Amino acid sequence: MSRAVGPLAAGGAAGLAWAAGLRGLMVEVAGPESAVHWYGTFVQILLPGVVTGALFGWAWHTRRRRWLVTAPLAFPIAVIVSPDTVSAIVAGQIPFSDGLGGGALALPLFGMAGGYAIAGRGAPWRRIVLGVFALVPLPAWAFASTAISPSLSLATARGAWVAVLFWASIATLALGCAIPLARARPPAHDGVPAVPADARG
Repeated sequence: MSRAVGPLAAGGAAGLAWAAGLRGLMVEVAGPESAVHWYGTFVQILLPGVVTGALFGWAWHTRRRRWLVTAPLAFPIAVIVSPDTVSAIVAGQIPFSDGLGGGALALPLFGMAGGYAIAGRGAPWRRIVLGVFALVPLPAWAFASTAISPSLSLATARGAWVAVLFWASIATLALGCAIPLARARPPAHDGVPAVPADARG
């Protein structure tokens, strides 16, 4: 277990940095209407980032936990269990039906699809389909950014920077999602490294 502490800590720190970057992206998109709250920022965004990163670190350590590709679902779960969402469900509303929190579900799905596509496992046709799905945010943001705000147009320096931050965030998440799906390391034999055939004399 002590050997897992390093990967867990590194993954958690990376996840925290990624989530903090995501929060910065949200500020840029929302503009002056964006407000930072203790619960919304730290519990619904930063904490799921730490959990997701730590789980990826665990996957890196074990190389035998493919189900950990679902780690980013910590983000929509954090939204669903929030007091506001629970109250809305009790009132008969469907989660995400009003558009709020939809990004918390969409980003993990894009990341998971991209991770599967680049991990090198599964049927080629399935990887192609999921890879195409994972690339949807690229053209989608290019077309939607101006509609969100003229200042987010890719023709402006600020808009281009926000687009790069958004695309890089999704690409980084996809790389993280590929970790649980990576092929396992070959087992060691009694701690003795393998000797190349041409060096055996």
